[in-house]
Amino acid sequence: MKKSTLLFFLLIPFLGFTQKSDYTVSSYLLEGPKAPNTHYIGEAWLNNVLQGDAELNFNITKATFRKNSTLDWHKHSTPQVLIVVDGEGYYQERGKDAIIIKKGDVIRCGKDTEHWHTASKENLITYLALYDGSKPTVWTEPLTQEYYDSVAKKLSAEKK
Repeated sequence: MKKSTLLFFLLIPFLGFTQKSDYTVSSYLLEGPKAPNTHYIGEAWLNNVLQGDAELNFNITKATFRKNSTLDWHKHSTPQVLIVVDGEGYYQERGKDAIIIKKGDVIRCGKDTEHWHTASKENLITYLALYDGSKPTVWTEPLTQEYYDSVAKKLSAEKK
């Protein structure tokens, strides 16, 4: 009993030095929950890393798409920035050719620009999406498996 009491009194001064949780900390390293399969074909996981508010008017979402997954055509009412942190995928704006995007690439998509972005046929992709979350994404048209496959075939041939 005496030892327990002595130990308690010895530890009291250190209680004031413990780390407080005055900060909001999140991690982009977490995969996040599996996304509901509403605007894509395949498998995807979303981690809402940072949600905008009155002071900070943008969101950061980490998205991971398994290989051979497609995301539908869509647009945002504000610009969007994609930062590819792993893997390889495709990006295309309406009226332009699709391109391969890979780890380290940063893409800026202008406001109201219809586009799609997703994993390649052979690789998963993980990216951070920065965008104004106060206005919903406008989904404009499904991206068919046939169209995705034709893009993959063309980009694969150009790589060789």
